[in-house]
Amino acid sequence: MAPVHPPSQRVELARAKVNLALHITGQRPDGYHLLDSLVVFPQIGDRIALQSAEKLELVLEGPFARDLEGPTDDNLILKTVRSFADKADIPNPGIRLTLTKRLPVSSGIGGGSSDAATTLRLLEDFSGTYLQEEELHALALSLGADVPVCLFPEPQIMRGIGDELDPGPELPPCGIVLVNPKVGVSTPEVFKSMTRRDNPALPLVPEKFETLGQLAGYLASCRNDLQEPAIGLCGPIGEILAALETDSRIELARMSGSGATCFGLCEPKDMLDIERGLRTEHPEWWIASGPLS
Repeated sequence: MAPVHPPSQRVELARAKVNLALHITGQRPDGYHLLDSLVVFPQIGDRIALQSAEKLELVLEGPFARDLEGPTDDNLILKTVRSFADKADIPNPGIRLTLTKRLPVSSGIGGGSSDAATTLRLLEDFSGTYLQEEELHALALSLGADVPVCLFPEPQIMRGIGDELDPGPELPPCGIVLVNPKVGVSTPEVFKSMTRRDNPALPLVPEKFETLGQLAGYLASCRNDLQEPAIGLCGPIGEILAALETDSRIELARMSGSGATCFGLCEPKDMLDIERGLRTEHPEWWIASGPLS
């Protein structure tokens, strides 16, 4: 039976951001890396609930809540609320937000960025104040480089430092299995370990992939340029990829973002069986599956 929510409560899934391909194409003088990436948002993520309250407060729960660093008052979600309230001229927002943290922290799948973007969407609906698209994008970018792409959780092409966004391709029915070894990887250390930063951009992305085979075939011509440096820093990433690649039901396996989460693409009918098998063999890993879109 579906959960019953208070009448004023709004609940949304803050979907994981998965880089199906990630090419590092350069580096700016200020140190920011340039990228070219195909990003998708599977039906796997954190849960954010928003409701009226006497004052602004944030409740943290879920399996990874304890891994969020620093005091609750410094959480990006509260920063998001304060920034939106300032922009929308809401002096004292009376809101209680509940974050059910289901995604591993600092795991290369944009959990914090998606939480912030989802909070912005909830705040617009809750307040009835809808910012102009340019204003919303600028506000999102001020919260983090990956927040704008998470505002609209559908396939997108990210370029620049992540701030140049274009619609992505139409995807076929597809399942995805996400696996994380519960070992942290430092994004700055991964970038520091790269030997080349001027790699070729993505091949031309088709407007539509008819089948999983077509999608996997295209992705096989792409890369994640951070994968090898990340494996050098975190051996379990290689173990996860080996486990995914030995399963004949998985069409393509790769690391997402700067790691350590990896993914396997499969037919939707196979994803739960693959997840169960991996859980049995590797109870120490975090594993989740769902439709790709």
